[in-house]
Amino acid sequence: MSVVIVGAGIGGLATALSLHAAGMTEVVIAEAAAELRPLGVGINLLPHAVRELAELGLSDQLAGIGVATGELAYHNRYGSPIWSEPRGLRAGYRWPQFSVHRGRLQMLLLAEVRRRLGEAAVRPGHTLTGFHQEGGTVSARFATAGGETELTGEVLIGADGIHSALRALLYPDEGPPPWNGLVLWRGVSRARPFLSGRSMIMAGDGTAKFVAYPIQEAAPSLVNWIAERPMDEAVARGDWNRPVEPAEVLRHFGDWRFDWLDVPGLISAAEAVYEYPMVDRDPLPRWSHGRVTLLGDAAHAMYPIGSNGASQAVLDARVLAYELAVGRSPEQALCAYEERRRPVTTALCLANRSMGPEVVMRIAHERAPGGFTDIEDVIPAAEREGIAAAYKRTAGFDPRLLNERPSYGVAPA
Repeated sequence: MSVVIVGAGIGGLATALSLHAAGMTEVVIAEAAAELRPLGVGINLLPHAVRELAELGLSDQLAGIGVATGELAYHNRYGSPIWSEPRGLRAGYRWPQFSVHRGRLQMLLLAEVRRRLGEAAVRPGHTLTGFHQEGGTVSARFATAGGETELTGEVLIGADGIHSALRALLYPDEGPPPWNGLVLWRGVSRARPFLSGRSMIMAGDGTAKFVAYPIQEAAPSLVNWIAERPMDEAVARGDWNRPVEPAEVLRHFGDWRFDWLDVPGLISAAEAVYEYPMVDRDPLPRWSHGRVTLLGDAAHAMYPIGSNGASQAVLDARVLAYELAVGRSPEQALCAYEERRRPVTTALCLANRSMGPEVVMRIAHERAPGGFTDIEDVIPAAEREGIAAAYKRTAGFDPRLLNERPSYGVAPA
């Protein structure tokens, strides 16, 4: 089966590797960027995504570029602990959780695609302008530096992100991603380890929030951080790479000092800081149209809550490859893929709009705005544990269910 993928991000590259593992080698990825570079900051790969990448033979490479997260901890605005839980292997999963630099992960996947499928499998400088389905083929048109070209396959997959060109062709009246009024600043800084040295922390009051976690352990460790708060003025929607000075962030987080973390020091140490609005996409009633479908952020862009964006794209990739490989027609396979994945990601998108597991920070602030001595007096352990467990079930990484679920892997015919 021949497949054309639009977008060489994490979702598109994971899809190519998944298709190859299932025996489909006629795969081409068309990428709009003229050059693929390791852009971005830190992201998390949850155990359900790590399982899929491990089954693609990437366990050792992931361990070499990231940090195996050992703990997730929520704190209030003053640094007092609200809830913490082990993560990855320490939480009973058969697979770890990794914190990695997004660009390093993308370059790892890109190198594997080129090694397994050949250099010609990735075509930079190809911007999708249209497509046409006829019979058993889909012809996709692209603008390139040399003019217009066409790539033809039996299936066309849009994995081209929140500003997906393919989604815009399918839903031309949708408009830009809706902004919820929150602005995020992101940076990477060299810093001393904090808490366990493998902790991912979130501190806040349900409105303003600070997140930090190491993505490289060598001392001093490389720490990814995110600062978030409401802003009155609008910013360019969906612009993920607008540089700002650290002083802009310090205006809002300059007094966030905890016994175990110097927040303003971390912000000041960043070589570069990027600002972007918190945007997502409204869930679609349908992803698949004949032999054309969407995947990853192109299908279900969601708020960066619960560390699910990249993980869900990897899951999409594996399920889609599985359905295409088990013998159905492409149209039936895409419908089966959508039936598995669209309800899950729709529920997750809506859960993230309600703050997901991070809601414990808002509850703690509402019940004890001036801080607390004992969190048990504010949010009993059973309530905190229930919030965390419910989100794991929604996102598909409940430990028992994940450990027992059959593989999405398919032996090549």
